[in-house]
Order: sequence, then structure tokens, then C-alpha cells
Amino acid sequence: MRWIQPNWVVEKNQRMGDVAKDLTAGTVGGASQLICGHPFDTIKVKLQSQPVPLPGQPPKFSGAMDAVKQTIAAEGPRGLYKGMGAPLATVAAFNAVLFSVRGQLEGQLRSQPGVPLTVNQQVVCGAGAGIAVSFLACPTELIKCRLQAQSALGQSSSAGVTVKYGGPMDVARHVLKSEGGTRGLFKGLVPTLAREVPGNAAMFGVYELLKQQFAGGTDTSNLGRGSLIVAGGLAGATFWFSVYPTDVVKSVIQVDDYKNPKYSGSIDAFRKILAAEGVKGLYKGFGPAMARSIPANGACFLAYEITRSSLG
Repeated sequence: MRWIQPNWVVEKNQRMGDVAKDLTAGTVGGASQLICGHPFDTIKVKLQSQPVPLPGQPPKFSGAMDAVKQTIAAEGPRGLYKGMGAPLATVAAFNAVLFSVRGQLEGQLRSQPGVPLTVNQQVVCGAGAGIAVSFLACPTELIKCRLQAQSALGQSSSAGVTVKYGGPMDVARHVLKSEGGTRGLFKGLVPTLAREVPGNAAMFGVYELLKQQFAGGTDTSNLGRGSLIVAGGLAGATFWFSVYPTDVVKSVIQVDDYKNPKYSGSIDAFRKILAAEGVKGLYKGFGPAMARSIPANGACFLAYEITRSSLG
């Protein structure tokens, strides 16, 4: 006699299969996003974290293109990819968490199997996924920002750029030893949450909205690659447009000196940036961030959708 699995076993196996598919597709999508977008992200962080110039003195970087030129002149083209080791090492985990948590929330909110979610439901799923990924994003981005910003923060010398950290593991060792242990790696968690939760809510909501607009209805399964790239790119741009000042606050807190901090917290950083530089100080690096978001997120969502579809 053939043994028939109970329904709960079948459903459990199906859920585990869906998680595995989301993990795989999210990993591929995240790798695509990182490769396309990291140089833009490096310039963004350099512009965000450069010191405020003294009265009458010009800033270290006059703009995005100047930051690119100075980075290549001082560090070579590899300087644009500085700090990529940390996110590359964790991109699998980061995007696995993002897309699998979103997928699980979709399953909880879906009224029946196969029924598309509404835009508002996708917003909820994005917010939930944002909470989960914040705890992975915070230490990863602290390491990345330290490596990306050190040449902008360091003092120039005849030997070139002053290097404080030798690589991602060197940053992690320094923070664990000299900046409060594990707690030091989560410096900037509050602004990270304030970025990831509303940012991902907006991104996944806009992504679903645009897909439905392009498809002319809720069934988006037959959309072409061009439509997916456009929807993903514009959704990514929405993420940064909606939360960019929060990202600036996060970056300056994460690169702030531990022994002689300039900022006591997120609100203090926000106020001091606003007082010293005005509203434009909260949008330093906005151009590179937006230039990065469209191709990088377009590549991410396309790679995710293709991989997820190929897995069944």
C-alpha cells in the first residue's frame, strides 16, 4: 500500500521549498545588484562622510565626478570597489533574509494559494522584511562605510591616502576590541531600521504597483524582462528618494570617532547636519545614490524573477 502524506506535511514541505527558492533567487539578485551598484555606493558614502570644510575652505570633494577622479587618482579603479568584501560576503544572507521573509509574509497574507497580493499587502510585506534585514545590514554597512570613507576622513600625506583599516576583518576586529564588542558592530541600528522599514515598504509596494500597471491587471506572470527592469529600477529609486536623509544620518554615525564622538545619536546628528549645512547636507551623495539605484535594483529584481521562475 502506498503511504499518503498528511496535508500538513505536504504544506510544510511546500513552504520549505518556497523558502529555498526565495533564498536562491534572492542571492542571485543581490549579487547582481552589488556588482552593478557598488562604485556608485562608494562615491555616495565618500560624499556623505567628508568633513565639513573650515570657513573659506573648499570641501574635499566638489561633487560626484570630482570624488570619482580623486578616488581613482589616489587608489586606482579598485578604490571604487573598496568595502565590497563585507557586503559580498553577506549578500547571500542579506537578500536571502529579505526575499524569504517577504515570501513568507506573502504566504500569510494570501487568501488562497496563487492569488496575487494587493499593493497594500506588498507594502506590509516589505516593511516586515525591512525589520528582519536591518539586523544584518547594520554591522555589514558599518564595516563597508568605514572602508569606503577612510580616505575621505584621513589626513592626506606625501605617501598618499592614510589607511586605517586593512580590510573588512580588520574593521570587525578593531570594533570588537576597542568599540564595545558586539554592541559596537550595531552602531547605527536605529537609523538603519528607520531606513530599511519604510524604504522596503515603499520599494515593494511601488514594484507591485508598476508591474500591475504594465500588465494591465493583477496577473503579472507574463511580463517581459524590459518591464521587470523598469519596475525594479523605479522601485529602487523610490526606496532612496523616500529615506535618503536617514541614510546620511546612518553613515555619519557609523564612521564617527568612538573615543571623541561628534554625534550623541541619530537626532543629534540630524540637527547638527541641518545646522551646519542646511537641508542640502542631508542629501550629500544623493546623485550617485539615485544613479546607482535604477540599474542596480533593475538588475536585482530581474535576476530574482528569472531565477525564481526557473526554480518553479
